[in-house]
Parts: sequence; C-alpha cells; structure tokens
Amino acid sequence: MNNWLLPIIGPLLLYQGRRVRSQTLRLPEPKGGRYGEAGDKSKPLRRVLIVGDSAAVGVGCDTLEESVAGQFVAMLSDRFYVEWQLIGQSSLTCGGILSLLRATQLKLDGVDTVLISAGVNDVTKGTSPTDWHAAIIRLTGYLQQHCHARQVIYTGLPPMHQFPALPQPLRWYIGGRAQQLNDSLKTHCAAHNGVAYLPLNLPFSPELMARDGFHPSAQAARLWAEQAVVVMNQSGANF
Repeated sequence: MNNWLLPIIGPLLLYQGRRVRSQTLRLPEPKGGRYGEAGDKSKPLRRVLIVGDSAAVGVGCDTLEESVAGQFVAMLSDRFYVEWQLIGQSSLTCGGILSLLRATQLKLDGVDTVLISAGVNDVTKGTSPTDWHAAIIRLTGYLQQHCHARQVIYTGLPPMHQFPALPQPLRWYIGGRAQQLNDSLKTHCAAHNGVAYLPLNLPFSPELMARDGFHPSAQAARLWAEQAVVVMNQSGANF
C-alpha cells in the first residue's frame, strides 16, 4: 500500500466510506437455534464451535442451514455425531468476538474444532496491524486455555479488493488493509500449535455474493464449508 498517497486521497476515502455505509443494503442475521446436534450417535463424536462476525452467523443467507456454520455441521455429520454451537454477531471486530465469547455460556463439554470468521470489521473499523495481532493472540489463548479447543481454524480474510459494494479508490485501500491483516493472521497460525489457516479460495463471481455486494451467498458458504472440512482433516489428523 502506498502510504504516501493517503494524505492526498484521505478525504475521498472518508467520503466514500460514509456513502457506502449509508447506501449498502443491511441484511439481517438469519433466525434459528445456535446450539444443536447432528448425525448418528453411533458415529465418533466431534464437538464444533463456530465463532465470529456477520459471515459466521449467516448474514447473506436466507437460513442458518445455508450459512457456513449450518453447511459445515451438515458435512461433518456424514462422518461424525456432531455437537455444535454458534457464537457470533454482526459488526464485531476480533476483540468484540472475544468479548462476546467470554459473555456467552459454552454449552459444549470441550471443543474439538473451532471455525473462526474474523477480520473484515477490523479492516473497516481501522484496527491497526499491531492491535489486530494482539487480538488474535488473545482469542487463540482464550479458546485453547478456557474452551480447551484442540483445533482452531482461522478463515482468511476475503478478497476485499474485489467487493462490488466498494468504489475505487476505497476498494484499493480496503483491499490493501485486508492483505496486511491477512499476512499477520497467516504468521500467527503458522507459529502456534493446534492453529490452522484456511485460505478463502473462492472463485470471484456474482452468484457468490449476497444481495448487498458484501457478504457471502449460500453458494459461497457451501464452498467455504467444504474448504473448512479439508483443513480440519489436514490439520487434525492426530484426533
């Protein structure tokens, strides 16, 4: 990112940011229970926790079953008896996700796998790379030490430089910030045992975006869930 440009285009970025916030369609979180069981009890048990922001709770999908949480659980239930819980809320930064997690009763008796969606709101709300790095360290520590998570999977930030809801040069600026935080996230995952990075390798096409041009559609959530299963299998072979 060419930081020397920011003093020049800063006022335009502020204007575009306010305009996008005022004009972007606001989609609701789909209704549905956030704790449940799936699969045959004769199969091996897998306790799954999904935590995060609006993408985690299914904004952009019509039902919770269409969300990444719902589709991830459904895919796992082919092989496992799944006990699952979803803890998340729209507009949360990584620090906000941790605060919500601390304030929410964990209904699972131990956690085998955590799938996390975080970072987009840290980009849009201006979290510095230093504060972001500190926040993911705290979140990982809480999940491993207090929730006894055996496997933590962080979803990489999406390609925000391609979001159709963002005009240029705001799209360029947001995309550059997202890449900064994503690089820090990759480094964090590589440096910690039991922590894996899930690159969000989605082919960019209109059908993968929700009506707001910002959130993943049900089709994108399915691809995301499929990739999460692959990473879970690759990084969790020890159990």
